[in-house]
Formats: sequence, C-alpha cells, structure tokens
Amino acid sequence: MSNHSSQLLRLHESDNVLTVLHTLESGTLLLVGETTVTTKDKLPIGHKVAARAIEAGEKILKYGVPIGSANTRIEAGEHVHTHNIQSDYLPTIEREKQQQFFSEHP
Repeated sequence: MSNHSSQLLRLHESDNVLTVLHTLESGTLLLVGETTVTTKDKLPIGHKVAARAIEAGEKILKYGVPIGSANTRIEAGEHVHTHNIQSDYLPTIEREKQQQFFSEHP
C-alpha cells in the first residue's frame, strides 16, 4: 500500500482515491504515494482526492468497488467529485420511479 498523508484515508487497498479526514484548505501540502502535492481547492471532510493519476474513462474505485468513471484525466492529489466523474449508478429520482413502477405492477 502506498504512503499517504495522515490527513487522508485509503478505505481499500485497490482504491485509486483517498478520503479526506478533515476539511483541508486550498494550498495544503499532502503526501500522496511518493509525491507531495498542493491542494488547489478547499476539500471538505469526506471528499475524495486521486491517489494517483487517473485517466479519462478509468473507473474510480472506493471501498474496492467502482463508484463511477473519470470523465477527464485527474492528477494525483486532485479533488475527485461530480465535476470530473460520471456516476455508474442511476440518479435517485430514476430509482424512485422504478420502485414505484414495480410496486404498482407486481
């Protein structure tokens, strides 16, 4: 497993993202793997940063499972969120519509 800042948590050994343990201000230095990076944005607790460079189209792994796909290249230490990933799951409204349909049509 790669070294990383005590401000970040890898939830599963295969994850390519790290979880922010407490809010980090823009300009914070982080050790991500063997690289020191500076945060470009304020990162709220619970958000994700790339553990390594992630190519466009590559799956984002958290908890050891894919949670989405990168829609652009994401550099190590960069904020990983809705602006640069596409969810692999249906939006909540679509799930609710499906649940309603199946409850009305058993």
